[in-house]
Amino acid sequence: MDKTSLPYRPCAGVMLMNRDGQIFVGQRLDSTLEAWQMPQGGIDPGEAPLDAAVRELREETGVVATKVRLIAEAPDELFYDLPDDMIGRIWKGKWRGQRQRWFLFAFDGEDGDIDIQTPEPEFRAWRWADPADLPTMIVPFKKTLYEAVIAAFSPHLHR
Repeated sequence: MDKTSLPYRPCAGVMLMNRDGQIFVGQRLDSTLEAWQMPQGGIDPGEAPLDAAVRELREETGVVATKVRLIAEAPDELFYDLPDDMIGRIWKGKWRGQRQRWFLFAFDGEDGDIDIQTPEPEFRAWRWADPADLPTMIVPFKKTLYEAVIAAFSPHLHR
């Protein structure tokens, strides 16, 4: 299958930062890899990217909008391609990868406000991670994307 003929899936991503400057990452239920990722998901037709980000955050982490503050939005859409062996296996073969709008939120809640046992769980475990470690924690085909997210938000990240 020629993936260049396929479109990118519109998606919103969330970098959730706690008071210590660490970032929320979750381990996907549908992967056997020792990979950790930030919350992200598809943007529904007619949905604003920021609304999708807040919805995905709630759906994947249980964190509600009143527990976060928007700090920044990445200035550009960021893209990644699926590896060739995954094309056609996920998303019913409709997409070649994702085009993502990324948002950085400050987490004003407590760890107890995070509940990954949501109605449609995506993560089997979660933890806080140093932003610099994120590119080594994600699946290899998203490493460059995560480096771009960190670069976009670097003025706002603190230790």
